[in-house]
Parts: sequence; structure tokens; C-alpha cells
Amino acid sequence: MEITRSGNAASVTGPGDYFVGTVRIDAPFQGTDGAKTGGATVTFEPGARTHWHTHPLGQTLLVTAGKGWVQKAGEPIHSISPGDIVWIKPGERHWHGATDTTAMTHIAIAESENGSPVTWLEPVTDSDYLANT
Repeated sequence: MEITRSGNAASVTGPGDYFVGTVRIDAPFQGTDGAKTGGATVTFEPGARTHWHTHPLGQTLLVTAGKGWVQKAGEPIHSISPGDIVWIKPGERHWHGATDTTAMTHIAIAESENGSPVTWLEPVTDSDYLANT
């Protein structure tokens, strides 16, 4: 058994190669001894979001605070709120983040395949991001 103490690792700024706007990543975790599951708590300031991306084995988002949006390519944008659980199927091209006026925090969990849990794609444009406002 391993116990990781919350707050022992410094917050990290989400890199511009993968995010638009101000994003903070806290308490990242990674399985050990052959486990492929990892994740982190991610906070998006208003207007912040991921780039388009996919996950080879899917992703689970557990919304813990604020208001956010999530979109699968070719579908409408969906609102997400605390208590919502979002399952993104393997290979689904999608993005997620805060609304334009409210920050959002979620816990993101994904499994790795061939050493990677995600394939990052292009940024979500402002016009695509604001399509449902």
C-alpha cells in the first residue's frame, strides 16, 4: 500500500501546448507496479479549456466545483456541474473546460496504452468554444 499526502506536490500550470487560458494541475497521481491508471485534479479559470484530444482507453471526469463545458466532435456542447461524472469513450475526439464566466474543477482519470494516456490535437478556437453562448 502507498499513501500520497495531498498538498505535498506543488501546483503546476497547464502548458500552452495542451490548454487555452489559465489552468492549474494539482495532486497528479500515477499507478505503480504495472498499473496503467493515472490522473489529476484540474482547475480551469473562466474561458480556459483543453485542446482537442483523445484517450486510447477512455477518460472519466468527476466534476467537483464550478461550471464547465464538454464537447465531443460533431456534437453539441454539454454543461457540466459538481457531482457530474463524464465518461469519454476510447478514441473520442473531445475537449473540456470552464464556461466563459465561471471556473471549473474536475478530477480526470485515464489509463495509459503504450505509455501514454492522451493524444493532444489542435486548440479549440474561440468561435467553437463560444458556439453555445
